[in-house]
Amino acid sequence: MNHSLEKIRDQVQHNCHIADARHGGDYTMCTYLLKMREFFRWEEGLGFQSSIPAENLGDWLTAREELWDKLGEDDFAAIEIDGRSFDPFDSRGINQALNDRGLVYSAGLAGGARANFYLGELLQHEGGDGLRLYISGREYARCLSAPPAMASEQGVFLRKEALRRYLWEKYESWGWNRPDNALGHAYACYDFAADAEAALEQMTEAEMASAREHELGEYEASCLLGDGWNEMLLDLALSPAELMARAVKDHIADSLRTLPMLLESGAPASIHFYVGNLSGMRRHLFPQLQEAYEWWREQGDLSSLKQTASDQRPHWQELARDMMAVHRRLGVGSAETLRRLVLERCGVDL
Repeated sequence: MNHSLEKIRDQVQHNCHIADARHGGDYTMCTYLLKMREFFRWEEGLGFQSSIPAENLGDWLTAREELWDKLGEDDFAAIEIDGRSFDPFDSRGINQALNDRGLVYSAGLAGGARANFYLGELLQHEGGDGLRLYISGREYARCLSAPPAMASEQGVFLRKEALRRYLWEKYESWGWNRPDNALGHAYACYDFAADAEAALEQMTEAEMASAREHELGEYEASCLLGDGWNEMLLDLALSPAELMARAVKDHIADSLRTLPMLLESGAPASIHFYVGNLSGMRRHLFPQLQEAYEWWREQGDLSSLKQTASDQRPHWQELARDMMAVHRRLGVGSAETLRRLVLERCGVDL
């Protein structure tokens, strides 16, 4: 790593540490320990199947939490590149300075208005119609939370290394009890027993296509909904209504791009993984999809899935617009009303 890259990496990682200091405690203890274990593996450059010395992990965990205690009240620092100072959330400006060096940078707000940063190796960059799409490989700086894909007004960011790690975490978690579920059917489509690394690479390539379509769908959904949607999310931060709102927008994105692509290709592994990977709230608000999936599993017929996806597309868009109308009327006090609205319109309880 050359001195210039090392300097940029250290600045980005410093802001990652501040973000983690603010939000590392947001997880349940079990999730936190799993994420810290994976974070240690990434930072130490360990392979997925390498053993982790318990003593080393314990010492690292203690040191990292001590660092977070020192940084918890700090502000995010500007990013200095070649004598120019950039706001740390100016992804577009920073990328203009870094892309020619084969680097990509992203900054944004994830669930619960949590700041998230990363710096990675730029593998591919596409631009047009106001949309910039970046695909990264190796990651040089990252937060504890490493979402494989993110979309914002700054662009669409697909993180191949983060996706590979995410798929491996899912595989390990599924492997503890090996339940007969959609995730298990997805992993069964690849020969993890014979060559886990090769199987993981094959699955990563396949799921990059799904991630790409979802994030492009997110971008299209953002264009449909406008700025009022993000304003609503900020007012709903850390409430059940925020989780519902994010699930609704995810369903809009998937109805626009992901599901049409998956159902047109008919690739069993990716269809299994899509259903198995639905978050609890997304699954809960869309029980019709699970029913159509089970029909496909039993009958081998995609028609029910295709019909369900098509029928629900206007439902999600109309629901999102109605949520925004409620928020415009009630503002920061709209969370409970929105929660009840979503449950009623989706025909579910919570």
